Amino acid sequence: VFTKYGKCYMFNSGEDGKPLLTTVKGGTGNGLEIMLDIQQDEYLPIWGETEETTFEAGVKVQIHSQSEPPFIQELGFGVAPGFQTFVATQEQRLTYLPPPWGECRSSEMGLDFFPVYSITACRIDCETRYIVENCNCRMVHMPGDAPFCTPEQHKECAEPALGLLAEKDSNYCLCRTPCNLTRYNKELSMVKIPSKTSAKYLEKKFNKSEKYISENILVLDIFFEALNYETIEQKKAYEVAALLGDIGGQMGLFIGASILTILELFDYIYELIKEKLLDLLGKEDEERSHDENVSTCDPMPNHSENISHSVNVPLQTALGTLEEIAC
Repeated sequence: VFTKYGKCYMFNSGEDGKPLLTTVKGGTGNGLEIMLDIQQDEYLPIWGETEETTFEAGVKVQIHSQSEPPFIQELGFGVAPGFQTFVATQEQRLTYLPPPWGECRSSEMGLDFFPVYSITACRIDCETRYIVENCNCRMVHMPGDAPFCTPEQHKECAEPALGLLAEKDSNYCLCRTPCNLTRYNKELSMVKIPSKTSAKYLEKKFNKSEKYISENILVLDIFFEALNYETIEQKKAYEVAALLGDIGGQMGLFIGASILTILELFDYIYELIKEKLLDLLGKEDEERSHDENVSTCDPMPNHSENISHSVNVPLQTALGTLEEIAC
C-alpha cells in the first residue's frame, strides 16, 4: 500500500480473496514475527530543515482492522533498530449510539473511495477531495482516478493545501465516530540485540559487521495478549421503558395517596355522623325515661277544687302528735 511515507506493506490484509490468518493461542511467538534491515546507508541526506524532515532511524508500524485503511503518519508507533520489540495487543470493540442520543455514523454508510466508514477512511477521503478540488491532482497515497501531482504541483499546491486544511479549514473535514469501532490496545517492551553470544552467528549469517547489525537490524514480535476482547458499549441514560416505569410509579403513588385521603375523609364523616346520631338517640332516651317516671306518680290535688269528703274528728279525744294529725 502507498502512504504519505511511500511504499508500505500490510500483513494479513485479506485482500484479493486471500484467507485471513488466525492464531489458536496468545502470547509471544504466536503472532507476527519479522526481522527487518532498515538499511540506513540508503537514507536520503538532509539538505535543510523542513516541517517534514525526519531525523529518526527505524520503522513505523500501525495495528488496525482489515476494514480500516492505514493512517501511518499519525497513528503509527516507532520501532528502533538494535532492539527486539514485543508488542502485546488486545482487541477492543466500541459501540456508540446514533442521534439523538449520540453523534455516531453507521459503518455501513460508505464514502466516495471506501466501502466501509471509519475515521481514517473519512480523513483520507476528505483530504483527497480537497486536494483534487484545489490542485486538480492527487498525491500518490490518495485513492481515486485523478491524475497524480507532478513534483511541482506537489511542492507548490498539494503540500500547502494540506497544511491549510489542517490549520485553518478544519471545519471542512468533520469526521464523526463510527457506531461500531474496533481498535487495538498496545503494550510495548524491548530487549537489546544482538547479544554477545549471537553477534558472531548473525555476522556470519548476514555477512555484516556487528556494528551494522546493531544499527540496522530489528526484530518485531506482535501477538495477542489473550484470545479475548473487551467491549465498551454506550448506553442510553434514560430509555422509554424507564420513563414509562417512572410515570407509572409516580401516578400509582399519587393516585394511591389520593384514594387513601378520600377514604379517610369518608371515615371521618362517618364517625362524625355516627357520634351525632348517638348523641341524639341518647337525649331522646333520657327524655322518654323522664316522662315515664313522671307519669307513674299520683297527680297533686288542685287547691282550688272543692273537697267533697268530710273528716270526722272526735272532739272529745285529745290531739296526738304531728304525724298522727298528718295521717
